[in-house]
Amino acid sequence: MSKPLALPVSAMVVVVVASNILVQFPINDWLTYGALTYPLAFFITDLTNRALGPQQARHVVRWGFFCAVVLSAWFATPRIAFASGTAFLVAQLLDVSVFNRLRRKSWWQAPLASSVIGSAIDTTLFFSIAFAGENLPWTTWAYGDFSVKIGMALLILAPYGSIVRGRFVRT
Repeated sequence: MSKPLALPVSAMVVVVVASNILVQFPINDWLTYGALTYPLAFFITDLTNRALGPQQARHVVRWGFFCAVVLSAWFATPRIAFASGTAFLVAQLLDVSVFNRLRRKSWWQAPLASSVIGSAIDTTLFFSIAFAGENLPWTTWAYGDFSVKIGMALLILAPYGSIVRGRFVRT
């Protein structure tokens, strides 16, 4: 792993593992604590994509996937790790592609569109794999989770815009 990727990969692993642990703790019938942390994964991917390009963003996703699945199987459950890994890989790689297609539009369009689309795929895959067949309110958790992801995608636009306009990353 190259030095420029060490920070985004480390951040990705922390976010995904923390989210996989926190998703096991419901706040209510509509939400788990994991919904509050996982949207940061899209923020990390989008900043990496903007700063270093789609190829490097894909490297962050692959490294994040590998490390997070291994650690999540240890700290969460194998089923959560499998569901998370599957959803993460598909959604994040889609996020990179959508972001890259929209990167020349207004500064906010690429991160918002890629995060919303990626979140929809991630939520559907994760909750159906992780909790289907369990006697848990997983469908309502999925709706709540997706709602929070959309809200967070909107909130994260402010720091994203500040970073991009600060010329910290390339266009």
